[in-house]
Amino acid sequence: MIIRSLNRQPYLKTWQAMQDFTRARGADSPDEIWLLEHDPVFTQGQNGRPEHLLEAGDIPLVQSDRGGQITWHGPGQLMAYTLIDLRRRQLNVRTMVTALEQAVIRLLADYQLTAHAKALAPGVYFNDQKICSVGLRIRKGCSYHGLALNLNPDLSAFQRIHPCGFADLKMTRLCDWVSFDRPSLEKRLTDYLTDELGYNDAKDPEEP
Repeated sequence: MIIRSLNRQPYLKTWQAMQDFTRARGADSPDEIWLLEHDPVFTQGQNGRPEHLLEAGDIPLVQSDRGGQITWHGPGQLMAYTLIDLRRRQLNVRTMVTALEQAVIRLLADYQLTAHAKALAPGVYFNDQKICSVGLRIRKGCSYHGLALNLNPDLSAFQRIHPCGFADLKMTRLCDWVSFDRPSLEKRLTDYLTDELGYNDAKDPEEP
């Protein structure tokens, strides 16, 4: 397992890099987790319905190949892209999603926040609001995309959409509930992700 800290990246560039990585990987390729945040963008999942976009305004819309409906990514939102060989780890899509959700739930518990997942609406919820979205693509038995955790973003862009396809869904962010140190938080999150996925040999975050 290799963990990479990529700072702020355009969505399309990162999406292409994930596809290229998955296409080129072999049976012995290490799994990776990419930590970053994006320039503002709306992304629509494979089966996303256009009526869930209310007003794009100046934010571009990308038709992505992940699962799920529409969401927003931008500064202040931590992306953890999980490029994992599911067959090698003996995981399926459901257990992979659960691992991502549980890692975030454990992270939030460190800040005395009791969060939970929902069986029919992937992601992590706190105080009846969504704080983390999850969406994956599986190709050649390997996953890419991952999770988006709201740390301290401007949430106003979510008012332009039905987040994740739910008209009444409210979004929240960690900074409204606790203070945190981002490097420490990222280390805790990667520790929980690697633990939930069954690794004990993850390398420290590194620049590409």
